[in-house]
Amino acid sequence: MNPTDEEKVRAGELNRRDFLKRLGYASALTLGACGLGLSLYDAKGPGPSEGQQAITSLGDYRLKELAAGPGKLAIVRGTDRAVMVEQGVKALGGMESFIGKGDRVLIKVNAAFATPASLGATTHPEVLAAVAGLCSKAGAAQVLVTDNPINNPDSCFEITGLAAAARSSGARIIAPRASLFAPFSLPGGKLLQNWPVMAGVFPGVTKVIVVSPVKDHQRAGASMTLKNFYGFLGGRRNVFHQDINGIITELSQMLKPTLCVLDGTVSMITNGPTGGSLSDLKDTGTLVVSTDPVAADAVGVELLGRTLADVPYILMAEKAGAGQADYHRLNPVLLDTKA
Repeated sequence: MNPTDEEKVRAGELNRRDFLKRLGYASALTLGACGLGLSLYDAKGPGPSEGQQAITSLGDYRLKELAAGPGKLAIVRGTDRAVMVEQGVKALGGMESFIGKGDRVLIKVNAAFATPASLGATTHPEVLAAVAGLCSKAGAAQVLVTDNPINNPDSCFEITGLAAAARSSGARIIAPRASLFAPFSLPGGKLLQNWPVMAGVFPGVTKVIVVSPVKDHQRAGASMTLKNFYGFLGGRRNVFHQDINGIITELSQMLKPTLCVLDGTVSMITNGPTGGSLSDLKDTGTLVVSTDPVAADAVGVELLGRTLADVPYILMAEKAGAGQADYHRLNPVLLDTKA
């Protein structure tokens, strides 16, 4: 079997610049062949909606017993993502504690860019496959996977390996389309007012799991669980970059997920959120499973070698009631899968 370009990069037979150049050509071809167009992307998307009643929440999918009290948190060390996911979920009571027979599960991934998983800019397909597989084993009637990528959706899901991971685990990808978007207004919000969000993926959904990578972000300081909520937005969402901490704080109030899986097995330390070079990455050997997205991101900040002061939206989201920034208060379960 001939080695892939990714394998050649790791072996030093293909330099990174040539690798990315080839990838760019492939992405361009895929873009040209895809019929969806660019109508939902940052630069081209529809603006704030008019003439339609705005929704005010995407839903609270937390377990009732955890909605009012402290969340659960497991911090798993290791290198095998599938094992780490399995052991982390098991430490919190097993997936059957979160997903029941007949549940319709929505998994929100980060599929923003049409780059391979090895570059760390998107959710790793091994993590998606592990999470989706556990949901099915727990009795889920259906597992859906979605995101509104910055680049062409079809090419993003394929090149990242997320489409193949979904297929292998029996999950179904819902790509963005205009009919899925509806106006959203956050009660008391300053930014999210009459703004299009991908609300059409939620009817019938009973549980939501957010699966994210740990990476640097030029504007926000870090892109992890809470920043992943950004992928529900439509429209010209890049206008929110002027108040990135404010918009992520408001996003933290838009949706209350059932479970969060934050993959810091390898973290993007520099040049985020896109990266583009293996030199941007660092082996940080950690995966977080939590019912609290704020606590999960607080762990991720440490993996990036930063403090909460470097990523203001985490404390802002805590103040808004989205979770606990001092993750130690959740009495995290610590596991080492290499032991």
